[in-house]
Amino acid sequence: MIKAILFDFDGVLTTDATGSESICNYICMKTGLDIKIFEKEYFKYNDDLLYGKTTHEEIWKKLCEGLNTQIDINILYESFINTPIDNQMMKFIDGLKKQNYKVGMVTDNKKDRIHSIVQYYNWDKVFDVITISAEIGSGKEFNTIFEKTINLMNLDANECLFIDNQEKNLIIPKKIGMNVIYFDHEKRNYEKLVEEFKNLYSIKLD
Repeated sequence: MIKAILFDFDGVLTTDATGSESICNYICMKTGLDIKIFEKEYFKYNDDLLYGKTTHEEIWKKLCEGLNTQIDINILYESFINTPIDNQMMKFIDGLKKQNYKVGMVTDNKKDRIHSIVQYYNWDKVFDVITISAEIGSGKEFNTIFEKTINLMNLDANECLFIDNQEKNLIIPKKIGMNVIYFDHEKRNYEKLVEEFKNLYSIKLD
């Protein structure tokens, strides 16, 4: 019996496929920088940011030097809270909570970004558990992030359902006994998702 639904963040709860896409799009919109040039420089630091080896604050000066331009770091912080949230998905979450399901977030992401977004939307009151790769130094390609989430919820793997927009991220949770659903972030087929919840797991999405 499913007791908890765990959501990936970018691509599932947001309409951009990745967090880096949201960050780069916003900064380039605000500064007029060429997005390809900015992405090339930003991605030099992306993995270390995702796994907690560094922070945006630590790399920002070096990133600006690589771009040969000064960017106010507050524009970066603005990009966090301007991430495009999928309101339909948040409605689904509200409906699940009303049915007394536990709800969690499992995300390969930057610590400062997720903390800013959670604080901005007051999501500490929405999600029972939020697990971030940068906080534990491990992502969805390993067991750790999923096992930590399950343990924090005091549940067994088979009592959890995980939703992600990348099929490669469903391999490990499925392997350890979790239930999984792939959500196509381009098609964003809510009707299909509702049917999968209902037919596969007898869960009603309002």
